[in-house]
Amino acid sequence: MNLVNSIDSVQRANAMNSHHHHHQQDIDDKRVVWAVVVNLALTVAQIIGGVFAGSLALIADAIHNLSDAISLGIAFFARKIARRPGDAEMTFGYGRAEIVAALVNYTTLIVIGLYLVYEAFWRFIEPQSVDGWLIVIIAVVALAVDWVTALLTYRLSKTSINIRAAFLHNVADALGSIAVIIAGSVIIVFGWALIDPIITLMIAGYILWQSFREGKVVVRMLMLGSPPDVDREAIRTALVELAGVDDVHHVHIWEIDEHKRSFEAHVIIADDFWSQSEHIKQQVRALLSETFRIEHSTIEFERINGDCHDALKMV
Repeated sequence: MNLVNSIDSVQRANAMNSHHHHHQQDIDDKRVVWAVVVNLALTVAQIIGGVFAGSLALIADAIHNLSDAISLGIAFFARKIARRPGDAEMTFGYGRAEIVAALVNYTTLIVIGLYLVYEAFWRFIEPQSVDGWLIVIIAVVALAVDWVTALLTYRLSKTSINIRAAFLHNVADALGSIAVIIAGSVIIVFGWALIDPIITLMIAGYILWQSFREGKVVVRMLMLGSPPDVDREAIRTALVELAGVDDVHHVHIWEIDEHKRSFEAHVIIADDFWSQSEHIKQQVRALLSETFRIEHSTIEFERINGDCHDALKMV
């Protein structure tokens, strides 16, 4: 009877945890939706204001703000897809949908950054008059919206590379709003219109720098690269130190998504320990999990005189 009660208690606890998890997901989804709405509204206001003020920097900030809304929308749908369980077609599940979404967002940022550079150079060649006061007023409103969006997405950005890409869109836009405020202030005080394309180049430079820096992480994951904090040689050394393990080769480590790592290798077992291979397998998996945070592993055992013994080095 005690055993039955214990099992029931565990099941109830799991059910409660699952309910809480889904409830939190719903709250997070609503935050992302609200972030999309406020950014779309701001984009419209900035474009209208930029046209009337004649400010390229303000229009540049508006375009980047539109990319914020689009990136958040992509992030939202990617989160939905990523929750689907694995099936016959996607045996690892759909978690990589968030990585693909992040790549799309960073690629979009790069295109936007290059476009802003192009437009800024044309403004140097053909300067235009700019309404400084209108720029400052709209940029202050934009900064307030950026702050609200950051609050809505900051917590999620810590656990999702997909949301982090959208969050960086927002951070870049907030810095852009600050830069536009500075540009408008300089125009009001000194009447120096060239500050507008200069600020635009600064915004574009930051966008490109962030996109290439963070985009490399996404590309590495899609290319099945090893996690940056995992040392293959350290893993090999640790495994060889286990009793009965003669050598390890054909080692491959990759990230299924940003929270799941996978490992596969051929492990050569000394003849005297062949009967203990199942116990060694458990030791290997425990070591990978506890020391290197690798939960999924595929291990093939070989004898010293096996077919792969000529490949004792890791490949």
